[in-house]
Amino acid sequence: MAGEAAGLHDPPVIVMKFGGTSVGGAAAVRQVVEVVRGQLDRQPVVVVSAHAGVTDALAAAAHAAAEGDADTDAIAARHRAILRDLGLDEELLDPLLAELRDLARGVRLVGVASPKVVDAMLSYGERLSARVVAAALSSSGVPAAAVDAFTAGLRTDSSFGRARPLPDDGRFRRHLERVQGVPVVTGFLGADEHGDITTLGRNGSDYSAAWIGVAIAADEIQIWKDVDGVHTADPRLVDEAKPIRRMSFADVADLASFGSRVLHPAAMVPAMQNGIPLKVRNTLQPEAPGTTIVGEVEGPRSAVHAIAHRDGAALVTVRSHRMVPQHAFLGRVFWLLADMGCDVGPVAVGEAAVTIAVAAGMADALCERFAGLGEVSRVDDCAVVGVIGDPARLERGGTADVLTVLSDAGIAVRCAGLGALGSTVAFAVDAARLADTVRLLHRRFFCETR
Repeated sequence: MAGEAAGLHDPPVIVMKFGGTSVGGAAAVRQVVEVVRGQLDRQPVVVVSAHAGVTDALAAAAHAAAEGDADTDAIAARHRAILRDLGLDEELLDPLLAELRDLARGVRLVGVASPKVVDAMLSYGERLSARVVAAALSSSGVPAAAVDAFTAGLRTDSSFGRARPLPDDGRFRRHLERVQGVPVVTGFLGADEHGDITTLGRNGSDYSAAWIGVAIAADEIQIWKDVDGVHTADPRLVDEAKPIRRMSFADVADLASFGSRVLHPAAMVPAMQNGIPLKVRNTLQPEAPGTTIVGEVEGPRSAVHAIAHRDGAALVTVRSHRMVPQHAFLGRVFWLLADMGCDVGPVAVGEAAVTIAVAAGMADALCERFAGLGEVSRVDDCAVVGVIGDPARLERGGTADVLTVLSDAGIAVRCAGLGALGSTVAFAVDAARLADTVRLLHRRFFCETR
């Protein structure tokens, strides 16, 4: 990476990732510019998501094109409006917008939006956003250049829609060293060995940031959101939720698995394996310390570290035909889940039955696939809650405390269990009681005088 005006000659030392809300419009982009300007001495590499709502719009456009409607004018208008509000050239993105329009027309002609084509269309969200942010930085006096991650060398497998990055051999860093100014890299995107663009799954820009941090040997990876770090519970449900200043990688991984949207579940793995600290910061309050995520947190800690939840869940139960051995039955259940790419949790296993919490949108397909294994039933309108804490203390009474709080409040608990590593208590409740559940548990573990 080069750029005398910005004083950047050596390899960068930090990664700054900005999510969709953080680049959601002109005002948000201006704030990103100020945040980046404040850390130029740390030689940042910026990673951006698409502008808020654009990925959904592109996905809808891909499927609409397959059904005969190839109109992408609204997406183009949205980006031109952002450019106009920033005082930038409204024709800056026209070449990319023309490519998007032609791709949508091609989909309309063939009448099919394959996973590969959908990924290609989705890629325009980050590609357009990176060019807007780079232009805004340059306009403010900070030389910057948009970098498509797939061109720079982020290689993945060919699992379109949920691709996984492959190890880097130094190519990514070498590419960035040739960039003039601050690199503004597309999150969420890579390319397979054939050169086809792939996406890393929803919220995959966090994963991109972690992979890039490892590739350039960053001192720190910053994930900029519209919240002040990780909280003891979702502030939208619990007014008293408190920011957590230091957390372990394990705690945050547990939170992500139970629905916390602060970080992508896989984002921490590359950073954790390479000892690179992550920081979750607030774009709207850049002076706030946020949350630092490290391998281990030293010093005394409470029994419960945080509470996470995931709404929009269903419970699916399959009861085995008795003549099928249990090991064979369980093997078939989990093989089907893997074949469907269905994320689950919690799971309750009985002698001849399994109950699984899944996203409501997967329930119909799962019930259909399970029908060949035995008797299937389901409970809709559920939510999953995960209580994350110290394994030893959860085992020595913490789990009982959780269940007692809910029992005293008359909240029915389904599919409950202690996680395999002892660091989580997970269960399902009726969606209508979700807010009560989280608030009661938060009051018990974080607000009461101990």
